[in-house]
Amino acid sequence: MTTFADLAGRRVGVWGVGVEGSATLRRLAADGIEAAVVVESGWSPDLLDCDVVVKSPGISRRLPEAEALVAAGVELAGGLGLWLAGADRSRVLCVTGTKGKSTTTSIAGQLARGLGASVGVGGNLGSAPWDPQTPAADWWVIETSSYQATDIVLGPRVVAVTSLAQDHLTWHGGYDAYVRDKLSLATRPGVETVVIPAGDLELEAHAALLGGHVRRVPSEHPAWVGRLGLLGEHNRRNALIARAALVALGVPGAEDDDAIAAATAGFEPLPSRLTLVATRGGVDFVDDGLSTNVLAALAALDAFPGRRVALLVGGHDRGIDYTELGRGLASRDADVHLFTMPAAGARIAAEVASVAPGAAITQCDDLPSAVQAGAAWAAPGGVVLLSPAAPSFGAYRDYRHRGEHFAELARGLGES
Repeated sequence: MTTFADLAGRRVGVWGVGVEGSATLRRLAADGIEAAVVVESGWSPDLLDCDVVVKSPGISRRLPEAEALVAAGVELAGGLGLWLAGADRSRVLCVTGTKGKSTTTSIAGQLARGLGASVGVGGNLGSAPWDPQTPAADWWVIETSSYQATDIVLGPRVVAVTSLAQDHLTWHGGYDAYVRDKLSLATRPGVETVVIPAGDLELEAHAALLGGHVRRVPSEHPAWVGRLGLLGEHNRRNALIARAALVALGVPGAEDDDAIAAATAGFEPLPSRLTLVATRGGVDFVDDGLSTNVLAALAALDAFPGRRVALLVGGHDRGIDYTELGRGLASRDADVHLFTMPAAGARIAAEVASVAPGAAITQCDDLPSAVQAGAAWAAPGGVVLLSPAAPSFGAYRDYRHRGEHFAELARGLGES
């Protein structure tokens, strides 16, 4: 299997120069390799003259240009796959899932560090492990997106899969392909254990794609989980998955409850993950902007039992099925009002209304108008929850930019 070390003496192209592409260029330079072709964005036929093209994860292997490379005999690789092929994979945990992978990755990293392990946390969350600027580590916890999974040939010792639902359908070419691509990570050579939550109906429906070494983690409420300060049952479940994955990986101390409890000290939840950013007029404003699919938005609602919730949804339209959001709302007793925003807002409103005709829905022009309307409806004592079920592409640089704007708008409404 090709590693970074195997690229010496070959004509190497780099396709896409984002975070990972930049890390790949630094790695090649550190190895004394000059990229023959560098395409920052778009496409160049010069890539067809390469022996190996290292692509950014956002470039789908189903693109005609990618298929043309493979047809021409060019090896199409990804940075994470090249790194894994040359790493000590017995000390690597990869975390994937439609929702929860970032939180699970950060918790696993915190616990491993708290246990005294030298651990690197990266991948889709943080730095690339093959980047020369990334510090060396004895153990690795790698958040792995469905995009990155398609580039992996040799798997890590342990894979954790947090959840499964519709996401990135355009990139993958439909839900079935998305599921196959994401779960392909679980059956790569070298994987010894696949950790999943017990009782997850969607994961169980696709259990055949998880391989024969599945460990199901039951839902419990040990005291150490409470010390992490996480909102929502789904996040407590993520903590249990993180701990179970570290046990499977063999990190010293991971089986010791007292050691795990001590290891939680200093944990800070990720920004834009059920983060309280302001309280104004008796209304709590919560940024859950990293929730970019229906499953995550519904899970976020469950974090506020018994409270009125103004749910702000919308953003870049990836073609996912929002009738599931409507069904989820219809099955809840909680008082929820949906405030939708472009570009997906109109379609979200229509699809939710088609299956939940009694749902309260207001279509808004943008985030400022949604915050204003949501705050007016939620007062007093309610929650304005930005859990958009869509990414921020187009209107904002990224989820951080959207979250910052949400917090700014909330704080600008006046003092509580």
